Amino acid sequence: MIRAAIAGLGRWGRNLVEAASGHPQLKIVRAVEPDMAAQQFCSQHDLELTADLDAVLADDTIGAVLLATPHSLHPAQVIACAHAGKQVFCEKPLALTHADAARMFGACREAGVMLAVGHNRRFWPSIRALHETLASGQLGTILHVEGHNSNENSQKITSGWRLSPEESPGGGFTGAGLHVLDAFVSMQGPVERVYARLRQRETGPPPLDTAVVALDFVNGVTGTLATVRATPFYWRIHLFGTDGSAEVLDEGTMILRKSGAAPQRLTYPATDVLRAELDAFASAIENKGAFPVREAEVLATLSAFEAALQSMKSGLPVQCLQENAGHHGR
Repeated sequence: MIRAAIAGLGRWGRNLVEAASGHPQLKIVRAVEPDMAAQQFCSQHDLELTADLDAVLADDTIGAVLLATPHSLHPAQVIACAHAGKQVFCEKPLALTHADAARMFGACREAGVMLAVGHNRRFWPSIRALHETLASGQLGTILHVEGHNSNENSQKITSGWRLSPEESPGGGFTGAGLHVLDAFVSMQGPVERVYARLRQRETGPPPLDTAVVALDFVNGVTGTLATVRATPFYWRIHLFGTDGSAEVLDEGTMILRKSGAAPQRLTYPATDVLRAELDAFASAIENKGAFPVREAEVLATLSAFEAALQSMKSGLPVQCLQENAGHHGR
């Protein structure tokens, strides 16, 4: 059994605690949260509450730390966990710059510990099916990808760090759009160039903004991505190939289109995706294997993310930093 601590008991941190309840390999026993109002939640879930991450890092009985903290805190926290010999699960985005993320992976690799990044949409049954459809070759040569993720976030979150342009730059791009960008990179590889726009109607709260990104991938595929924080939840990932297209519309639905045939609507049973990613984290630790979200993919996603933010400011296309190294397993 891997005894773990969680840092950050906001909405998402609490979701992770609940997803880990009764896990056969991973047990969250401590929580790091400066807001002592979290005591009731901790009591309900049998968690020892502390305001100090250092106390957790000094606890030899803790083998792993899950981070659901503000994005800007991730680099220092991940590196501190690595130096303490703790396995690390960190919610996306791992960092707000490629350079910080590379340092974090380097520290964990040097310490011999896992660094898993929580891109939970990777575990959607429909996204897994889309990967399998792509790998089968039935879509032919992929020419273009389109994606959208809107989540009505700005209507629900009216204060706090998630609305800070320093913590969540690019409007809805950091919180929602990054899920789409990660899906793109996982299927098409690194991005070569981006041209992005952020249009802000009102600063809010609630903020009214739209983010649109055009992408040129290294492999020659083109792509577009958009997100609107103020509109109801909508998700779409669409691959267009020479022999067909495949479109994911939600966690359990994919539309397959082939020339001369009616569109085929495929549905998949729902699953607990947070539990699935914690399963993968625990399994990677115990089996000393690879977490499904690979280092090279995380770095390529953040390279495109950082270039998009630069393009939003300059109004010009921006080249993405390319990695020289191959994929790392951890």
